[in-house]
Amino acid sequence: MKIDALFKTILTALCLAFAAALAPAPAKAAPVTLTYANFPPASTFPCVQMERWVKEIEKRTNGQVKINTFPGGTLLPAKNIFDGVIAGTADIGNFAMSYQPGRFPVSEAVDLPLGFPNARVASLVLTDLIDKYKPKEFEKVKILTLFTCPPADFMTSKPVRTLKDLKGMELRVSGTGADVVKNLGGIPIAMPQSETPEAIQKGIVTGVVSSLEVLKDMNYAAYCPFATDTNLFVVSFAVVMNREKWNALPSDVKKVMDDLRVGQAEWTGKYVDDHVAEALTWSKEKYSHEVIQLPAADKAEIRKLVKPMIDDYVKKVNALGLPGAEIVAEIERLKKKYDKKGK
Repeated sequence: MKIDALFKTILTALCLAFAAALAPAPAKAAPVTLTYANFPPASTFPCVQMERWVKEIEKRTNGQVKINTFPGGTLLPAKNIFDGVIAGTADIGNFAMSYQPGRFPVSEAVDLPLGFPNARVASLVLTDLIDKYKPKEFEKVKILTLFTCPPADFMTSKPVRTLKDLKGMELRVSGTGADVVKNLGGIPIAMPQSETPEAIQKGIVTGVVSSLEVLKDMNYAAYCPFATDTNLFVVSFAVVMNREKWNALPSDVKKVMDDLRVGQAEWTGKYVDDHVAEALTWSKEKYSHEVIQLPAADKAEIRKLVKPMIDDYVKKVNALGLPGAEIVAEIERLKKKYDKKGK
């Protein structure tokens, strides 16, 4: 009897093992597929950061997430990206807040002419500022990362060695920069980026106000042999995700994206700062491009001339119930914090 019982036990175990071997393997969860809309050309730094972020997410989730990217406005144009993400036309989108004036009052403070030293510092300041105030301007989306371009400078066909040289000079500029140029005595001209090189060559404008990586990326060094270092203003960007899509993500994927948020901001800032240095070296070697430093007195004068813009911002956001002066003071505090860390 004992032998029979043992035999039955062994036989049962063998049958169970055989059945388990024949059973189909549990189905592997299908990867999450997302779309990411961006508006500049693929070669520009907002799209370079996009591709880097996508690779990091796919790597850190072991392929659990697949993201299809759409640079150059091929899925949504620049001014429609934020609303397009809210509506679900794109799952993720990168856009510049200054393209919709008045809609992002807290973020706009970072675009003021506050003299950021570089994009790394400005990107980290923007990230901390939004984390602190959690503004309603982003309540309909999930923020994945934030960053800025490097500070804008003058790129001109005639040298600007003092502020006096700027008087009456017509310069292509956009967004916040128009008021900056006007306050400094220049004449802001709005025109598409694509038309600017020809306008400079024909003398319609004397130059452009932008961050200096465009000397190489858009070959402005060929038309603007001079740049004047002024650290005027930055342009802020946000990468946001459709709220419903975010809520539907597995918790481990959410953690990966959240963990990358600040690191991506710093990576982007450092990348484009390094790219500016490369563009300046390239411009000097190929076109004998010259970078001009303004006299110290003129640099101090710039801060005085643009102060009314900052005061106007404070009044405007105070009227919205936001602490304008406190926001500006917080930016200055964070700027010192991150500038010191970078040295």
